[in-house]
Amino acid sequence: MKKSFRLVALLMALCMILGVFAACGDKNSSSTASTGSKASTEGSKTDDGSKAETPEAGDLDTSNEVEVVMYVVSDRPAKQDEIDENMNKIFKEKLNTTLKVNWIGWAEYTNKYPLLFSSGEEFDLSYTATWLNFSSLAQRGAFMELDELWPKYAPKNYERQSQAALEQATVNGKLYCIPTLLPTYSSQGPIYRTDILEGTDWDGKMENFDDLEVYCDYVKQAAPEMEPLNVYSSGLGFYAWYLCINSNYKASVGGNGVPCYFDVTEDKPTVKVDYQIDQIRPYLEMTHRWNEKGFWSKSALSDTDSQKVQGGKAACTIHNIDTYEGRAIDYPERNFKYADFRKDVSYLPFTQDALVVSGTAKNPERALALYDLITSDEETYRAFYNGIEGVSYEIIDGQIKNPDPDNYGFSACWAARTPEFNLPSVGSPQVVADLKAEWDNYIKEQDGKGAARFASFVLDTSMMETEYAAIRNVNQEYWLPLELGFVDLESGLADYQAKMEAAGIEKVLAEMQKQLDAFCESHPAK
Repeated sequence: MKKSFRLVALLMALCMILGVFAACGDKNSSSTASTGSKASTEGSKTDDGSKAETPEAGDLDTSNEVEVVMYVVSDRPAKQDEIDENMNKIFKEKLNTTLKVNWIGWAEYTNKYPLLFSSGEEFDLSYTATWLNFSSLAQRGAFMELDELWPKYAPKNYERQSQAALEQATVNGKLYCIPTLLPTYSSQGPIYRTDILEGTDWDGKMENFDDLEVYCDYVKQAAPEMEPLNVYSSGLGFYAWYLCINSNYKASVGGNGVPCYFDVTEDKPTVKVDYQIDQIRPYLEMTHRWNEKGFWSKSALSDTDSQKVQGGKAACTIHNIDTYEGRAIDYPERNFKYADFRKDVSYLPFTQDALVVSGTAKNPERALALYDLITSDEETYRAFYNGIEGVSYEIIDGQIKNPDPDNYGFSACWAARTPEFNLPSVGSPQVVADLKAEWDNYIKEQDGKGAARFASFVLDTSMMETEYAAIRNVNQEYWLPLELGFVDLESGLADYQAKMEAAGIEKVLAEMQKQLDAFCESHPAK
């Protein structure tokens, strides 16, 4: 089993691509992703409003100092050493524990992240997410089971988890991750500079992909030294988003690199691979046209710079409301705007941001106790997540600010955010609070319909491991250059389809459909 897991994980490492954008921040962002709504405080209760039952916390021997090792995915801030030194003083005082945080950069995570769990390296904790293929790794034995450890050594965190979160953290009947306590949103859209178009006759519209193309045309004229879109080695990653907006396909299934989709509005949806959907041709025609117009570099797939918007090299990126908040706060002179293309917004699964205990952990009990402290004690939380007051963060009238985003960033363990400690950001545009309030109302009106119905659907890949890995490889090798317009549309699409079929996509579709049908039987539409 271990040999099989290591082989599959190594294959995965060669072919993971950036999928659905995560609802998390990124390097040097001042935004802390507060939901700013009542929904934030309701994520810690069971469906009937009561708290989950918690066993008695076990005794923990803290007489010996222990170093806990954690991995996160993001680019390491320049002066992170100062943050680490400060937080470890507090951790040692309160729990006789220190924490070593290892950072995997945005340009390398697709290869390095899965290798963490096949290399045999000993470490204790890691950030995980749906977009990091949490469920697939759990099924392959990458993480420790938490059914006994979590309630025993992190009881305060456990007792606040909702029944929905616990269900989403369960794979094959076992708990494998600690989900975030903070609800986040599925909205995605362009985050775009408007300062560079001042003085032009651009009309300012940004409501759909046609408007985005017009914007990029103007950027090419007004700022030819810039790339209109932030595209680098992980590819474009627009297709799932495009389908949500321009067709009835509302959800993806399978994780990064397995491009299968279904319509969440159907009682019994049918899973299809991307090339079976009519929208693929107009989508590729659009992206090929954008390539010809020079909206990204011809060497994009070898470009490892994920920070081109921050560095002033690109004008627009596609991400979520929290990243927009950070850009607007950190660079007010650029007059960033955000457009909500996806109207059918839902809360993301709580496993969109989560924490796992590695299967190689030397100190799982102490690691969980530390995480319990981080998510329940404000002083510990601030030191871990925000850093040093007056240096990397300031709290002003109940709002938080990063005064030096070029050198300091908030933690990349977004799973640690809690409703009571996660503060709104100083200087946040009013549109952030307005949109979140609008989404909260919409989600309430939906009452579990649409995407919310499928939040706890976890795909079991154990019956298709070989095919799954092969499909990811095909997606990496053939889809990325096709999507970016680097190969002929007709021949490239034919090659891509042929390679997917040879990799076993039909078997994967059949297994996905079987599992989705079973889920729909147990979770009927309202």
